[in-house]
Amino acid sequence: MSQLNVSIPPALRSWIDHRVAEGRYSSASDLVRDLLRRDQESAADETEWLRALIAEGLASGISKEKPETIIDNIIAKRRARRG
Repeated sequence: MSQLNVSIPPALRSWIDHRVAEGRYSSASDLVRDLLRRDQESAADETEWLRALIAEGLASGISKEKPETIIDNIIAKRRARRG
């Protein structure tokens, strides 16, 4: 396993120590690894979400309306929702 040294402010170090003391993590390294795994999962979820939106957009076809008209319609709908 490779090693990485990171500088953090005292408040974050205190938070890490507190989380380890709670017993949820065995060490600061364990906590950091967990946070990094969660970040990886979140990034993968976000990528999947964006791919789904792109696929939906491609499947919807090409609009015959001008881009300005589409934008104006979106703005009008948003204003109508606000009341």
